[in-house]
Amino acid sequence: MRNAVFTDDIRTDRELIYSPGAPIDCTVRTITDQVSAAALAKGEAFAREIEERHVSDFEKPGDKMAHVSTFVVMGDTVYMTYYANTKEPSEDPKNQTARLVWAPLDDPENKTFLDLQTTGDVVGGHVIDMVYDTILMKKDAETLFILWTARTEENYYRFYCPFHVPTKTLGEIGVNRFRVGDITNDFSATGIRAALAANGIPCKKMFSDIGIMQKQSGREENGEWYWYTGAYSGDFTCLIKSRDLITWEYVSQPDFINDSKWENATYVLGDKVYYFVRQQDTNKCGFLTAYDLKTGKWDAPVEIYDCQSRGDFIFYRGGLYLFHAPIDREHIGIVKIDTENLAASEVVLQAKMHSFCFYPFVDYYRSGELAMSYTVARKHIRLAEFDLSRYL
Repeated sequence: MRNAVFTDDIRTDRELIYSPGAPIDCTVRTITDQVSAAALAKGEAFAREIEERHVSDFEKPGDKMAHVSTFVVMGDTVYMTYYANTKEPSEDPKNQTARLVWAPLDDPENKTFLDLQTTGDVVGGHVIDMVYDTILMKKDAETLFILWTARTEENYYRFYCPFHVPTKTLGEIGVNRFRVGDITNDFSATGIRAALAANGIPCKKMFSDIGIMQKQSGREENGEWYWYTGAYSGDFTCLIKSRDLITWEYVSQPDFINDSKWENATYVLGDKVYYFVRQQDTNKCGFLTAYDLKTGKWDAPVEIYDCQSRGDFIFYRGGLYLFHAPIDREHIGIVKIDTENLAASEVVLQAKMHSFCFYPFVDYYRSGELAMSYTVARKHIRLAEFDLSRYL
């Protein structure tokens, strides 16, 4: 134990097994960007609705750059997280801040801003020299967790901080934990590698920062509730689960050779976890698959045209839908997932948006309908309402 925040990695003499990355050779179908006239017409209507039902922009006045949003509605308030550069207009983790913002649903311009961590801060005696992806998760009726990536001493970590909703106060900053089998390390680049190596689990090439995806979905297992989501670093992407949003347990990673890279969207329904991930920049497609939690098997993948941006799932009125970027980050595609036969999944709409629409995140907002937060040209963190039922 180095201090109260960080712990030393449990190491092993076993070498980490690196698994290859290459284009998929077992695709059962490819969904392209050549869609029906009806899907394009619905896309035009969707783009208009997002423009017309703009709620508010959540970046702080004076921010030079802002990116990667998550929102949660608790009672009559919407909470939003993202990271911002307050010094110069670039996505540079050496100048970034992890931030939480909240506003009343009926007065979204009345915002309160709260910075969690900025480069140069000291945590547990260690100086933070980079801050990156910042997300938000709901733990219970009174508690939100803000989670983000930061680097210190050349190692990336995932940090968390609880937020008590009734009093609008922060708890203590801690480091997430990564568990594989009997090994539990800090959720860090070195901790992940060491835990996987100790358990003989292969790992694709990790590089740059590490991440946890923000979409929560879950199920009861042996009388306890587990939240599931995705984790990633470079080409390595996997499923993780947690009971407390602090310690995350490794579940699995796709078992077929693929070209994965960075963010992986997940959603649990029953005994299956549905999984979509972007691939290398030279690849035209992301891929959709599913992991059976009972059999431990992965479904044969469906490739979907994607500009290699981040996707997101939402379960709405009995159906599972994927939001992604089929052409570029000015387009949004919505695919209805056939949960019994992934190859039968179909495009609902393909929209040319009225602005850049980076990294859409979709969740419930009010009146049983949805909203989408997204980044506009890394300058605005925008929130807009929409009724998905209009397009189904």
